[in-house]
Amino acid sequence: MRFSLIDKITQLHPGESLTAIKTLSLAEEYLQDHFPGFPIMPGVLMVEAMVQSSAWLMRASEEFRYSTVLLKEARAVKFNSFVSPGQTLEISVKVHKKAENLWTFKTSGNVNEVNAVTAKLTLEQYNLADQSPVMKSADETQITSLKGLFAVLWSQPSS
Repeated sequence: MRFSLIDKITQLHPGESLTAIKTLSLAEEYLQDHFPGFPIMPGVLMVEAMVQSSAWLMRASEEFRYSTVLLKEARAVKFNSFVSPGQTLEISVKVHKKAENLWTFKTSGNVNEVNAVTAKLTLEQYNLADQSPVMKSADETQITSLKGLFAVLWSQPSS
């Protein structure tokens, strides 16, 4: 199952930073169990929203050269506040370091300018065909799909 924890990319500076938003809806199924009577966004999904935002920055910066982006490491993760239904989590991602296919980001998520979560994330990008040439068409299919989703999430401002 594929899910997106990003509703919209609001700012994009390729190779540098990205800002995205996620508005939490009471209709999201996992909130029924997390927690009954006190629905909040699970911490792991806040981190996943920061991972997805970081991955979009990588893809946009590399002009979608890679089909696969995976979380390699999450460090210094700190949860500081809850995200409740009706609130918008604003995710900020900044490139901290880049070394070949590994990128490290400083990330944060805020609700109404109050910090909810921070983390330092390292992501790895690659193509499946690098390990198995028969996967070239799978890479192409995945990249085409990602470009389509990106077009929904990001509308470049008019000059």
